[in-house]
Amino acid sequence: MKELKQLVRRTIWELKPYSSARDEYSGCEASVFLDANENPYNAPYNRYPDPLQRELKGVIGPIKGVSEEQIFLGNGSDEAIDLLFRVFCEPGVDEVVAVEPTYGMYQVCAAVNGVAYRQVWLNDAFQLDASKVLAATTERTKLVFICSPNNPTGNDLDRREIERVIAGFEGVVVLDEAYGDFSEVPSFCAELGRYPNLVVLQTFSKAWGCAGIRLGMALASSAVIALLNKVKYPYNINVLTQQKALEHLRRRDEVGEWATVLKRERELLCKALEGLGCVKRVYPSAANFLLVQVTDATRIYQGLVRCGVIVRNRDSVPGCSGCLRISVGTSEENEKLIEALRTVCRDV
Repeated sequence: MKELKQLVRRTIWELKPYSSARDEYSGCEASVFLDANENPYNAPYNRYPDPLQRELKGVIGPIKGVSEEQIFLGNGSDEAIDLLFRVFCEPGVDEVVAVEPTYGMYQVCAAVNGVAYRQVWLNDAFQLDASKVLAATTERTKLVFICSPNNPTGNDLDRREIERVIAGFEGVVVLDEAYGDFSEVPSFCAELGRYPNLVVLQTFSKAWGCAGIRLGMALASSAVIALLNKVKYPYNINVLTQQKALEHLRRRDEVGEWATVLKRERELLCKALEGLGCVKRVYPSAANFLLVQVTDATRIYQGLVRCGVIVRNRDSVPGCSGCLRISVGTSEENEKLIEALRTVCRDV
């Protein structure tokens, strides 16, 4: 890895961050707060939230096996993705590399930030070739994005190839583990000490069942996290989100059971789909969804909509021609999907 100062935009490295009232106060316990121009009525929602979410990070840290200083919390993982562009990539100058097909926000954030986006395609088995990824990088490449389990393909990418990219790239590798709780492959969080250029993205949206509270995580070296904190908005995680996340963290056993049930339902759904005549292939999945190649993706998608069943048409995504992406639901929802498909497939 290059020295961090060489990778970060000069204006960001030299930036003096905004200091909020709650950043400046620390020390003894206080009962009267007259520092932030808050309304003294309507407690507790009249008070600004902790800008660094210390209580929440104090609970997350032991679960993930990292220190509080290695955790960034954002408004979904998308905030962390956007901030990584803003910290490391000079608009109109720098580049990023991503494997494709993959999560579309990497390319959107690149466009929003005026950063060139280089694509390296997965092979026919949707697997990563580290040599091709590294060959696509240049002196201007600051970030490499890898999603595993990958979206929309659902599969785990080869861990050895991921490690080759991390070890061989002089910039920052962003590994998106949004669906990692549904995989049997260990998280790369345990490898942060070995790889100072690694950023692991995780989320409360999938296995934790909290997509509605918009809470994502970036886990990395304390130096990288300090840079993300430097450029984020002061109070980016609201009080309600922090409270709800703490509630769910206290229900870890229940959340773990959800993941176990969904993995079981994933296998049952896969077998049911493979028995349908309009299904050509169900790709292996380590996520909470299946990528399914069908005889006519658009007509089948439209037929399911008429039946009140909504899936995702991925036919227009390069590399996913003829495919639908189907989330794993409850057993009742999955049965309704299969019944609807039986009806729709007869007309295709």
